[in-house]
Amino acid sequence: MLPPDVTARVAIEQASTFGWERYVGNAGKVIGMKTFGASAPLKELQKRFGFEPDRVITVAKELLGRS
Repeated sequence: MLPPDVTARVAIEQASTFGWERYVGNAGKVIGMKTFGASAPLKELQKRFGFEPDRVITVAKELLGRS
């Protein structure tokens, strides 16, 4: 259960972002692939699509107003 008064939500999905907006809501952010067919070494794909820890922390801080 996600309480409705908690709006600072981040979903991280290394596949399709489809459907995650229902969990993060209008104010939340989804970090994930919005395209199909990317092929490269894993580390390169993680960097390209924003899955690196520093990027996730930045997005979370922005949602909390602590950027």
